Amino acid sequence: MQKCRITSQNRAQLRASSQLRRVNLISVIQPEPRQLPRPAFVIREATPEEFATVGDVTVAAFASGPYGHLPTSAERARLLRDAEGRAASGTLLVAVATGTGSHAEGTVIGTASLLRAETEHSRLATGEEFELRLLGVLPEARGLGLGEELTRVALECAVEQGASALVLDTGELNLPAQRLYERLGFERIVDAAQTADVPLVAYRYPLQRPDGEVRVRLMRDEEMDAVAELSERAYAHDYSLSDSYRASIVDVAGRAGEHQVWVASDTETGALLGTVSTPRAGAVMTELPQVGEMDFRLLAVHPDARRRGIGELLSRHVLLLGRLRGVPRVVMNSGPEMTGAHKLYERLGFERLLDREPLLTMPDGRELKLLSFGYSI
Repeated sequence: MQKCRITSQNRAQLRASSQLRRVNLISVIQPEPRQLPRPAFVIREATPEEFATVGDVTVAAFASGPYGHLPTSAERARLLRDAEGRAASGTLLVAVATGTGSHAEGTVIGTASLLRAETEHSRLATGEEFELRLLGVLPEARGLGLGEELTRVALECAVEQGASALVLDTGELNLPAQRLYERLGFERIVDAAQTADVPLVAYRYPLQRPDGEVRVRLMRDEEMDAVAELSERAYAHDYSLSDSYRASIVDVAGRAGEHQVWVASDTETGALLGTVSTPRAGAVMTELPQVGEMDFRLLAVHPDARRRGIGELLSRHVLLLGRLRGVPRVVMNSGPEMTGAHKLYERLGFERLLDREPLLTMPDGRELKLLSFGYSI
């Protein structure tokens, strides 16, 4: 199974910066050359050299929580320390200080485990669900938004791998965690099994269409040619393509190297039905987004898969990403002749951004006005 490709650079801080024009994980482009303040932490996958430290952080975080006064069983102590086992069961995330706050650069100040169903340390997840466990933040690092950011990164990591949902539980006395999960959109599971020593409250965040017939996930490397062919067929089926636009459509490898290329696949046959591209968290793909907004490009549905709701499914997937990233608006450009797509966007709640519609000069001298749409999250 492919691993998570998420890297976070404290996206909440990036969204809050009023100086930003465009941001990505490598560079900052602004109207005036100004240095963006470094975030207080980054979130990434833990390295094997950090496993012992992650165990220490997990123990310290839970010792200072609402159940820290209770005795710790040998089995629980092993779980808290077993960072290596949790990494083997999925993705072990760490929040690492950047040196701009009170912690030295490189210090692990928080962690969370994203586990596949029915692995050693998962207890709720079944089937294609993923489970979030052992989210912990050092007591002295609380108040930076680490818990929320770790949860958001875990959600997007689960989305990347095509998980049907993300499930988790927390102690009945852990009210701050419950408020966080409910604010982020998790749904309480009423009949979740109680398998711990303390009463638990369980939550689920659905990530896929309920019928399970189609799954959206990141494209795999071996699917690049198939996605390029699908995209070209989808656009050539309805529109006359210039050579430059055709080249842009089929440059899947170029997009995947910098951004995210998603596919909708038939869960029974594995056939690729559609695709859409989004930027990585904190980045943009076009000149359209304003501060904090997220754009997307090249939504395509295979001609043979029309009227299965694939275009709507992929559009809703983009909106899901926007919600997970906490962006204020999702935006996109569309050609004036793409009337079918316009109807879909309007039905989903997108609105025209009339003051942001660029006028392009084509190679043959013709002028083309792109339509702009936005969806407020």
